[in-house]
Amino acid sequence: MSARQPITPALRAWIAERAAEGLDLPALVDAMCQAGWDAQVARQAAEETLPSDTAAAASPEATLATNLPEPALQGAPTRIDVGDRTVDVLMALAHPRVVLLGNLLSPEECTALIDAARPRMARSLTVATATGGEEVNADRTSEGMFFQRGETALVQRIEARIARLVNWPVEHGEGLQVLRYGPGAEYKPHYDYFDPAQRGTPTLVRRGGQRVATLVLYLNAPAQGGATTFPDVGLEVTPHPGHAVFFSYARPDPDTRTLHAGAPVHAGEKWIATKWLREREFH
Repeated sequence: MSARQPITPALRAWIAERAAEGLDLPALVDAMCQAGWDAQVARQAAEETLPSDTAAAASPEATLATNLPEPALQGAPTRIDVGDRTVDVLMALAHPRVVLLGNLLSPEECTALIDAARPRMARSLTVATATGGEEVNADRTSEGMFFQRGETALVQRIEARIARLVNWPVEHGEGLQVLRYGPGAEYKPHYDYFDPAQRGTPTLVRRGGQRVATLVLYLNAPAQGGATTFPDVGLEVTPHPGHAVFFSYARPDPDTRTLHAGAPVHAGEKWIATKWLREREFH
């Protein structure tokens, strides 16, 4: 349609109603564009209707996080002291921000996490972005479980180590999730942040803001397959017990190039632990 479309009182009322239901500015604009509105008119109408602070907070510029979890890589260190052990820096990329770390967990800690998680494993769920809940997704065929934050002495020790490693408070992390991928299991390419255009995102971010970083800890090595892949940059990280891969995303946008996947396991099984980090205290 033409950019001369009128911004009517009825349109403003519709925008206000949808915003009250939880849609943010990008989601409102997207919905209007799908209904045939010109993108420029849609954004102007939404910005004029929403409170100024709400519209500003929803703009792409405002969603750029100025403070992110980050290992202390100034001066290109080869090792990082995390208090109770020293972690090796094996590889680092700037964009996307990806850091491969060695010796984050001991062999005994890897085994202990697997043993503690094994009796509680169930089919993995994914976030239901339309509702803010969880759902079974054919793209993810692993088994998993969550530890509550600080649930055991082992979990407390690992969480404190991670917090020191990435300079981010323990309280800003979700519970540690342990996952098992059997033969043929995989997790197809996806992003870890919550899509602002989805209706369920306001519910998801209410618990601690957006996800801003991910740490995948490898608890074993499958006989074949199971790499963590980053398709946008052609990177494949091979699982190795005790190693971990960290990546962060300053905004919930594909421009972060953090699309990633758990490649299919071809032989054996893969065990990992995942820690997602939030903007604010997670509760």
